[in-house]
Amino acid sequence: MTTGTFARKEDAFAEWVTAGGRSGYPAAAGRYHLYVSLACPWAHRTVIVRKLKGLEDAIGMTVVDPIRDERGWAFTGEADPVNGFRFLAEAYAATDPTYSGRVTVPALWDKETKRIVSNNDDHIMRMFETEFDAFARNETLDLYPEVHRSEIDALNDEIYERVNNGVYRAGFAIKQEAYEEAFRELFAALDDLERRLSRQRYITGPRLTEADWRLFTTLIRFDAVYYSHFKCNLRRIGDYPNLSGYTRDLYQVPGIDETVSLDHIKHHYYMSQRKVNPTGIVPLGPELDFTAPHDRDRFVS
Repeated sequence: MTTGTFARKEDAFAEWVTAGGRSGYPAAAGRYHLYVSLACPWAHRTVIVRKLKGLEDAIGMTVVDPIRDERGWAFTGEADPVNGFRFLAEAYAATDPTYSGRVTVPALWDKETKRIVSNNDDHIMRMFETEFDAFARNETLDLYPEVHRSEIDALNDEIYERVNNGVYRAGFAIKQEAYEEAFRELFAALDDLERRLSRQRYITGPRLTEADWRLFTTLIRFDAVYYSHFKCNLRRIGDYPNLSGYTRDLYQVPGIDETVSLDHIKHHYYMSQRKVNPTGIVPLGPELDFTAPHDRDRFVS
């Protein structure tokens, strides 16, 4: 008997690009291309790290259309300059002609071997953080500092299960009990994070790490989408003084606003997920201002 609980499927490709080329995929400028959706929180993480590290010249990027139908992610608004693909599924088929699973973003494409290296957002983030320093404008940025790695890893796991994936577990639940369990875990986690951020500026303390950016991509979508579309409506992020200030603080990091498209986000969720929103109507609200002042700088670094 089904429990009605949403279960996320494993990623299909998980090779690694390495600075020394020991993996068979050496880091190189111009060799790799990133396929993403600005609507997808998992892809958004990789877009953020690419931006913060200053890898735009070294790693090309193409954005798929926000509205996905039964054919999957498509290239119509922005053409694919690398392969001329019309659908991202073509990249999966080129990599593995027998592949029949879900086609997801992000996907890191190798132009030399003409295949997807990885569609694992965790791995792609880490590659961008650690393996492309020779080609990064901001090569000294360290989002995964060795002294905090065990704490970051533990936080990543907890935030993923209770928050990042928690909103999906609530939104895609098909039984009341499964929905309520995910709902309660989600808001317990947000309450914990609100308390944590009352004591320090960022998740691990005085400096930004990848744990912050993993959380940010859920928070930035919460009030516009998850609150109503996924029935996560106990509280808005705007109702949490520290979490809302923290979200604005991260949004106002130089360059981050360029990675956020509420238009893509709202149109994707409300128009693509017809089992959740059968009419496909996209709500006009809410009004959100992530440029408003915050007081997070009250915490001295």
